Amino acid sequence: MTIVVLSFLFFLGIFIAIGVSSARAKKTTTDDYLLADRNVPPWLASLSAVATNNSGFMFIGMIAYTYRVGIESIWMMIGWIVGDFFAWLLVHPRVRRQSEDHDVATIPALLSHTSGGHKRVITVLAGLLTFVLLGVYAAAQLKAGSKALEALFHWEPEVGAIVGAVMVVVYCFSGGIRASIWTDAAQSIVMILAMLTLILAASFEIGPPSAVLANLKAQDPNLLNWFPADVRFGFVLYLIGMIFGGFGAIGQPHILVRFMAIRSVEDIQRARWIYFMWFIPFFAMSILVGLYGRAYIPDLTDIPLTAGMSESDATELIMPEMARRLLPDVLIGLTLAGLFSATMSTADSQILVCSGAITQDISPRFKDSYFASKIATLAVTILALIIALFAKQGVFALVLIAWSALGAGIGPPLLLRLMKVPLSTFTIMLMMTGGIATVIGWRSLGLNGDVFELFPGMVASFLMWPVGTLLEWVIPSAEPEA
Repeated sequence: MTIVVLSFLFFLGIFIAIGVSSARAKKTTTDDYLLADRNVPPWLASLSAVATNNSGFMFIGMIAYTYRVGIESIWMMIGWIVGDFFAWLLVHPRVRRQSEDHDVATIPALLSHTSGGHKRVITVLAGLLTFVLLGVYAAAQLKAGSKALEALFHWEPEVGAIVGAVMVVVYCFSGGIRASIWTDAAQSIVMILAMLTLILAASFEIGPPSAVLANLKAQDPNLLNWFPADVRFGFVLYLIGMIFGGFGAIGQPHILVRFMAIRSVEDIQRARWIYFMWFIPFFAMSILVGLYGRAYIPDLTDIPLTAGMSESDATELIMPEMARRLLPDVLIGLTLAGLFSATMSTADSQILVCSGAITQDISPRFKDSYFASKIATLAVTILALIIALFAKQGVFALVLIAWSALGAGIGPPLLLRLMKVPLSTFTIMLMMTGGIATVIGWRSLGLNGDVFELFPGMVASFLMWPVGTLLEWVIPSAEPEA
């Protein structure tokens, strides 16, 4: 165990050093703190986007989901990749171009921009949504990181969350978004290597994929079903829901900010190919790890569980538990340091975006205050830590809730705005509230297992566009805006 601890601390120290070293390139301006002076190379932006999009969700949530449901989890991968690709085509280049044209540093400011200036109501509302929902999202990352330490050291989850929160503050204060991007790039490499190493190690124990399939069939033949059973609206709508899940990237400020920070619009295409060269194999390997994990550790009751943790919650310990059982001590430390650091780097990018929402959108009198940006970062970190300590939902659920609400609330009006569709303040507010309310209602009714909630949420948001336009004839103050 001593070697594991030393290895973990050594590699974690390397990741922290990478983030802290970004301070050499920083400037004490809010533009540099939030956007790295819009000078990020495409390869850095793409690797950072991979890590930010997928760290805690993939390492903890997706592997656990595959462990529970089996092969059918592949449809989440297929749908998510297709939807994400359309987001790259339709939204990301426009975000880069128009954010610079309008000289804005946040997604709420971009959403609220019109030919006549900014609409304050939309800026504040979108800023509040960003603050609350990304706070929940960041909390999921703190929970994911704490699970790594829980599996390794059998610490209480609260300890790992607090350690993660301290790391987030160190990252943010050292170099702002640049520190997050630099560490993301290193962690993208480690994430891929960790997945590959686990698969190879598990294959020596279980055998090739054919042996895994035989093992799963012996456990439960339902684990080999390619299609989900008993989806009440049919498989086609189920798959469309997953595609909309990937397309939900258009409403994620912590991801879009990387394209606001990229060096030029022309670099977007190059970044896109680098992104998918990493994203696709990483997603596929997370499914393989989940399947190998189910074959190698079919009974979770022998994993030490903390008080109040159910066996369902324990599935989110599979990846670190596999590392502990299969890998040499040095590689255990590397794998778990990469997992922990990746989740913290994702959390810090989300917290930085929340900081921007506070100082740029909600309280613009602090727009140019570098000190106020750091105070906001500290406040948001404390909020995310509180949510992580007290939220009962697991990592997978917290990520999907925040992702869906942001995707449905911000994504559709932002897409129309980027395409220069005239929208009134009233219509944008209607789209945002309609999308989020539908996501919440759909999940509350327990329908999210049949069709992912972002699909009906986005549909409802887009439907509010003609409804709002029609109501403009009735409400004189709701005139269309360019």
